[in-house]
Amino acid sequence: MLRDIDPILSPDLLHILRAMGHGDELVIADANFPATSTGQRITRLDGLEATQVLQAVLSVMPLDNFVSDPALTMQMVEDPSATPPIVLMFQDIINDVADHPAQIQSLERFAFYQRAKSAFAVVQTGEQRLYGNIIVKKGVVAP
Repeated sequence: MLRDIDPILSPDLLHILRAMGHGDELVIADANFPATSTGQRITRLDGLEATQVLQAVLSVMPLDNFVSDPALTMQMVEDPSATPPIVLMFQDIINDVADHPAQIQSLERFAFYQRAKSAFAVVQTGEQRLYGNIIVKKGVVAP
């Protein structure tokens, strides 16, 4: 155990977060996401919700403030203009926890998958709510 580190941040995930550089992206994915066929590096946090993982990640990782889209979610297939309830929860977490809060942007489903393929890593959660996927871009820790 470590002080002031959320205990759901596993050793593997802490290693990933520490290894990421400015501009690298992390996918926090729901249980339905094709992580194994999409991700370059994968770590699993089965049994945890994506909202819990996002909150823990943002407690130690800065969100990039040099870009207009440091947080991306997947658009609903049946209604791309709608906002899934979990995305509203993601936005609340970003507003409350991120050192540089930003408005979540969205991508069409297959564009999201393509973006996820170039992400540094994918964290597969046990999230069962639909559209419980978010890509976050790592920012800079200022001296």
